[in-house]
Amino acid sequence: MKQPMVDVPPDPVDTRLGARLAELRAERGWSLGELAERSGVSRSTLSRAERAETSPTAALLNRLCAVYGRTMSQLLSEVETAPDPLVRAADQPVWEDRASGFVRRSVSPPHTGLRGELVEGRLGAGADIAYDRPPVPGLEQHVWVLEGALEVTAQDQTHQLGAGDCLRLRVWGPTRFRCADPEGVRYVLAVVLP
Repeated sequence: MKQPMVDVPPDPVDTRLGARLAELRAERGWSLGELAERSGVSRSTLSRAERAETSPTAALLNRLCAVYGRTMSQLLSEVETAPDPLVRAADQPVWEDRASGFVRRSVSPPHTGLRGELVEGRLGAGADIAYDRPPVPGLEQHVWVLEGALEVTAQDQTHQLGAGDCLRLRVWGPTRFRCADPEGVRYVLAVVLP
């Protein structure tokens, strides 16, 4: 008698590993085709590994580690344990750029395999921050102003945002964030890797 097919969920480590491989590729702005050319691995195999539809072999991981410039131990240590899905407000890392008056709080729990994160930004009155390029070309950003007013310039277009306004954009080149409120501005920045 034939046994019924049972869907077996992917191994959690394979899921995290696939997500990390996809993230490494996205960080470099490579398509599956570009990675296939660099690694000598077929696009379909790379796609299945990134979606955790198959458990990658040591040979596959070795090829990918060579392309990404890391050891297999480094790669696997990044995905061995699942990160905590909750980070309390008191434990959210805060970084301050005193020169510009920018305060950045990492709201999202850290996770190397996920594509999105939330950041709380605060700019003092008159603060002005210019970025010459995004960390990853094509980065998707949603800027939601909670308090105050913010001026955002991207792709030679300036947007005036007030409390409650939300701007969505893909960042390919320089951007500028300027506080347009005498009391300062507080906003949420949702960042999504391409």
